[in-house]
Amino acid sequence: MQKDSNSGAPGTPSPRLRRRRGSNEVPGEVVKANGAHLLVDDRDKYRSMLIRLYSTLWMIGGFAFIIYMGHLYIWAMIVVIQIFMAKELFNLLRKAHEDKQLPGFRLLNWHFFLTAMLYVYGRILSQRLVNTVTSDKFLYKLVSRFIKYHMVTCYFLYIAGFMWFILTLKKRRYKYQFGQYAWTHMILIVVFTQSSFTVANIFEGIFWFLLPASLIVINDIAAYIFGFFFGKTPLIKLSPKKTWEGFIGASVTTIISAFLLANIFGRFRWLTCPRKDLSVGWIDCDPGPLFKPDYFTVPEWFPAWFPWREISVLPVQWHAVWLGLFASIIAPFGGFFASGFKRAFKIKDFGDSIPGHGGMTDRMDCQMVMAVFAYIYHQSFVAPQNLSVEMILDQIIMNLTFEEQQVLYLKLGQIIQDKMFGES
Repeated sequence: MQKDSNSGAPGTPSPRLRRRRGSNEVPGEVVKANGAHLLVDDRDKYRSMLIRLYSTLWMIGGFAFIIYMGHLYIWAMIVVIQIFMAKELFNLLRKAHEDKQLPGFRLLNWHFFLTAMLYVYGRILSQRLVNTVTSDKFLYKLVSRFIKYHMVTCYFLYIAGFMWFILTLKKRRYKYQFGQYAWTHMILIVVFTQSSFTVANIFEGIFWFLLPASLIVINDIAAYIFGFFFGKTPLIKLSPKKTWEGFIGASVTTIISAFLLANIFGRFRWLTCPRKDLSVGWIDCDPGPLFKPDYFTVPEWFPAWFPWREISVLPVQWHAVWLGLFASIIAPFGGFFASGFKRAFKIKDFGDSIPGHGGMTDRMDCQMVMAVFAYIYHQSFVAPQNLSVEMILDQIIMNLTFEEQQVLYLKLGQIIQDKMFGES
């Protein structure tokens, strides 16, 4: 019987593809190229798609309820998300056998986290906290003192953590401890600080939080659907499942959605009005020129079946297009960064808190990048650049004591009175 030409000599083991121990990367020879088949032909993908769909619907429903509840509830949601993300990332480099030798060392991570939270949110929400307690003299003085000494309080909390770290250093554990110290600060800078911009967007008006966040979700879903049914051409090696078809299809979908959603969201004052305090009641305001529609007459050469003869466009929709461009072209690089990060640590997901999606960090990678851009864009191109009466009053309330405000009131009244008599 003739031997198979591919078999070796007797006693010689057949050549096998080898994998590095502990690696989750499959050798290139056994990986099918994306162009070899469509994901839609892979029946196993349908089960994961259904799981992903169910969890997505639950998340959208819960998200919509929290949006309805208002600014403070959205802030609370962001804080919970940040805690989940910190927990996932703290655990990523945790070594149980090392931690057993360092009792209390794990608490140090959370000490730095809570200090960063106090500092960042104290800076973002200080004015709104003052506005909330203005009517109560005792609380007003207490909050004023807190704001005055806020920075020095956070500084000494950080220094306390720094001293705690130094005093807990143990021989033969230096490398692990300093690695954890650096890792904690990286999480605070790259993750916590970026995601905190989301809260600043919320209080500028839920619109500036909801629209960017929705665009990231739409882009993610559209990329998955277009890639699932049409994806053949690989996009980037860091994410083998990402395809050009999914990327382009998602980009077009996201930009169109940005223009349309801005028109819908911009008509609800609950979404467009900024929140000046930390109350939970209904708010009403002048929406401003960005949210007042411009009307355009449809040209006569448009086909007769077109249902509208006049189209209303909110000026904010043109800003939304820029947000859509960023969400579809640049924000996905946050996901690519996370993919490379996971490959470096040889993990599939950051966690398993969301069925079909992985951990909280897996869902928030692009959101963090988008939140920073939305805040910077709003402050640069949307927020008023000149001083207004409202801005000056905010500074007076935040920086002057009640007695100083009374003195200012009397002096301002005297100046106005003198001008009135001078003109007469």
